[in-house]
Amino acid sequence: MRYFVASDEDIRLDAATRPTLRGSYVELSDGVTHYELAGPEDGALVVLVGGITIPLFYWDKTAEQLHTRGLRTLAYSAYGRGGSDRVRSAYDEALFVRQLAELTAALDLTPPWHVVGTSMGALVAMAYTNRYPEAVATLTVVGPAGLDRRPLPQRLLRNDFLSGFVARRFGRRLLEGHLGHNVRDPALSAELVAMVRDAYRCEGSLYSFFQTLQDFPLFERQELFRRTGELGIPALLVWGDDDQVTPITHLDTVTELLRPRQTHVITQCGHMAPFERPHDVSDLLASFAVPHPDRL
Repeated sequence: MRYFVASDEDIRLDAATRPTLRGSYVELSDGVTHYELAGPEDGALVVLVGGITIPLFYWDKTAEQLHTRGLRTLAYSAYGRGGSDRVRSAYDEALFVRQLAELTAALDLTPPWHVVGTSMGALVAMAYTNRYPEAVATLTVVGPAGLDRRPLPQRLLRNDFLSGFVARRFGRRLLEGHLGHNVRDPALSAELVAMVRDAYRCEGSLYSFFQTLQDFPLFERQELFRRTGELGIPALLVWGDDDQVTPITHLDTVTELLRPRQTHVITQCGHMAPFERPHDVSDLLASFAVPHPDRL
């Protein structure tokens, strides 16, 4: 699919606009990454890996709760999201794993750290864990993607011409329709849509979103779950019982393949548990991470 700028993408990410966003920036091999490293400097580090649409601000409430529990956090926007570059290359698994590996190296962080991934970010977190197992003290996956079969519309989007046409004509509507299914609370849903809509004013955002749909293996990832479970790294599985995006009907499959040490279902919660129930998620993360500071 050719790079394009949608008509309502009126912000260009550059040296003039980036300082208006909270956080820091670092130049990596594929482009600039927007990140925020915060919390107690002597706290164990929790690396937060977001899903397909969200900027790093998604993690604000969870990060704040983790800080009060003595943990340090690294949140960042994946390429194509938030203040990170809209790169003109394949938005595949290798890109996102490389971004995470280069970011932690550039910040000169000392492993191992606790890795948390939500939705598509759970797949990135697992792929990273398989590539760098020595860097991961614990792994937490929240509402993971990757268990469904590829639906027909997704197969059609693998065609460059059709994907480009749909992205230009209907992209914004499809994106906001997807966001509407993520959380149960209408007020939180409105907050989420406003956050993402603001980030998607940056040039190349819809291109990046649809290129990810084309390039990233979002479906039938059972083998990745199985390989991750065989690593023996302590894993925590968290899922909202009313997840409408990655349905909890896959819970037994993930439990069998991933072999988590703990599994927690959050009641009356949709797809974005860290955004909807930050206190509950932070309690689970803190109580799970602390007993495994060095994977013991």
